[in-house]
Amino acid sequence: MKKLLFTLVACLATCLALQADPVVKYYNDSTETQHADLEEITITSTRINNSGTLAKQEIKSEALQLTNTGVNLPFLLQMTPSLVATSDDGLGIGYTYFRIRGTDHTRINTTVNGVPLNDSESQTVFWVNMTDIASSTNSVEVQRGVGTSTNGAAAFGASVNMQTAKATSEPYAQLAFNGGMYNTFREEAKIGTGIMPSGFAFDARVSKVNSDGYLERAFSDLLSYYASGAWYGDQTMVKLLFFGGNETTYMAWDGVSAEDLKTNRRYNPAGQYIDDEGNIAYYDNQTDNYAQQHLQLHATHKFNANWDLNAALHYTHGAGYYEQYKCDAKLPDYGLQITDYKSDLVRQKHLGNHFYGGVAAVNYRNSKVQASLGGGINNYNGAHWGNVIWLRNYPLPIEKDYEYYRNRGDKFDANVYIKANWEILKGLNLYGDLQYRHIDYKIKGINDEDLSEIDLHKKYNFFNPKAGISYVNKGHTGYFNFAVANREPSRSNFTEAGANDIPLPERMYDYEFGYQYLHKRFGVGANFYVMDYYNQLVLTGQYSDVGAYLTKNVDRSYRMGVELTAGVEITKWLRWDVNATLSMNKIIDFTDWVDDWYANWEDPVVAEHGGQVLVNYSTTDISFSPNFIAGSNIQFDYKGFQANLLTNYVGKQYLDNTSNRNAMLDDYCVSNLRLAYTLQITDNKVQSTNNRYQFIKSITFNVLLNNLFNTRYESNGGVYGYFEGANKNGDYLPENQKYTPWFYAQAGINVHAGFTINF
Repeated sequence: MKKLLFTLVACLATCLALQADPVVKYYNDSTETQHADLEEITITSTRINNSGTLAKQEIKSEALQLTNTGVNLPFLLQMTPSLVATSDDGLGIGYTYFRIRGTDHTRINTTVNGVPLNDSESQTVFWVNMTDIASSTNSVEVQRGVGTSTNGAAAFGASVNMQTAKATSEPYAQLAFNGGMYNTFREEAKIGTGIMPSGFAFDARVSKVNSDGYLERAFSDLLSYYASGAWYGDQTMVKLLFFGGNETTYMAWDGVSAEDLKTNRRYNPAGQYIDDEGNIAYYDNQTDNYAQQHLQLHATHKFNANWDLNAALHYTHGAGYYEQYKCDAKLPDYGLQITDYKSDLVRQKHLGNHFYGGVAAVNYRNSKVQASLGGGINNYNGAHWGNVIWLRNYPLPIEKDYEYYRNRGDKFDANVYIKANWEILKGLNLYGDLQYRHIDYKIKGINDEDLSEIDLHKKYNFFNPKAGISYVNKGHTGYFNFAVANREPSRSNFTEAGANDIPLPERMYDYEFGYQYLHKRFGVGANFYVMDYYNQLVLTGQYSDVGAYLTKNVDRSYRMGVELTAGVEITKWLRWDVNATLSMNKIIDFTDWVDDWYANWEDPVVAEHGGQVLVNYSTTDISFSPNFIAGSNIQFDYKGFQANLLTNYVGKQYLDNTSNRNAMLDDYCVSNLRLAYTLQITDNKVQSTNNRYQFIKSITFNVLLNNLFNTRYESNGGVYGYFEGANKNGDYLPENQKYTPWFYAQAGINVHAGFTINF
């Protein structure tokens, strides 16, 4: 906090110095446009304009900041069609996730300035590691479906391309603060020099977010930072970025049982144990602790009006651990060989990784053709190890911080792509995109799940073609796309798979076709999609003891639906935008092995599968894939007053793949209301000697009421399915299956208020 306060004071002092120059300053529109063009080159190859042939949405910085009170990015993207956001802590501040078209975050490709952001092994983006990154983001483009070729993880359901903040034309500084319920506070300081006469520009931000969380003890202590230095020439830009964050969060990933949900929605079982006096207690340090730093060096150059080049080197370092109290742990599971001996213990699971490489693309454009040739080479090295740091009782001596497993993952990932959009006739465009991707993945060491030796070496070679056609005429656009995507299994798919469930790579054929019409006052659109999967790894609804969802391959499955969008400018100060997704998400002929508590262990097949029996569910719904999603955003903006009413509806979702109502999340509808007033003090574009001491440009006051109507809802969950023996005919019928579900309860109405001062 001292560092943050010091930064706030420094921002204020710098602003005074910046505003002390009595010379009148004006924007140079041509220079500003030139610099903006250089910035855009860094993401040109991942956002190539294909004349509306993609189901995509771009969210600008201004929209991201409307509801930014310290929540992580998924909660700022909730007006994106087909997107569902969820959080462990119930407020969107701790661990947060999102799904698009039912596809979870491990299958969504995410890049920052074209640089891969997904963790190489888990294929996940942990937004809590870089909280408030939205404050340093210029725009986010969400491409639903396979999207265009990009770098890094497979785009198996969507791509999220982020562009960090651009340099401004003039110096600036900003202070922001907001506070709200559950002791939630966010402090932020930003400063920038603008592009100086020398061509250099520097920007920096530091943010601090703290919250107790909606769930009991689900606190978050988060620090985020961003710094960049850039040089802009006539045709060249070189930019160095450093950003990242530190997080400490109390575990909230165990969920709440159906029984506890009725009596105490905020109950958090994590860290619970029985103390020496026989009382229920909670371990104070049941926490997740992680720090991550990102370093990117970008260079862009415009050779002429047609050709340009963007290239980047990057390095990411991450290190941390989580600490966990385990009750009645079986000590042989930790390599402590006393048969059937149990004890309470505290363990730490550590992770340290390095991710580095380079990406580049050369881009060509003229009045008829846009094309990119690009690719990337990236390498990952990650160490995983665990320690037992405390035992309640154990009859033998044990070394301090006893290490019970250690393994290492190494992953080499290279890809090359060529893509082009060609206007063959006026308004008629053809789009083509070819990508080749090579993965070499190794895991070696002791597996943390069962202490078995793991020695895995897998190589994959994927070819991902894409093609599309569109026609644009007087505001009307019609298009058709076809794309193929391939995805390798993640680390947990391998390490947590059963002996009979060796994961296979997945393949998807994506068909997208649609129509949109844009008028100066309104717009409508419809996008139809069919995503046909082979060997899709679907979530089972169960998860490991570290909160990772378990998966299994299914031979055939599909997602198909229609995404509808509409918007109207009712008046110059009132606008209404809506979207809706109707879909079917099915597994064809689903079978699964299910625990039988009274299994006949004399049956060799049952014994081989650890007391499980094979059940055929026929065609079922894919878990966590609601058939109906809708969103509405009513925006009011008049003479400095702003109001936004954002509403999201999410239909029922199944927690596993059995389509049983006893394993289901209910539908819910949640509305958030934002009220704001901006007091404009000085002109944004001209500063003269008459107002040299009025160094404050504007002050914005805002109030945010989340879950305005106090809806009681759960946005995520899991389930354990089992049988208590066969029925009287000796059959295991799906309708006789038992379920133990758990849920992630989200906060009721919660109020936040704050202010932002721009200098």
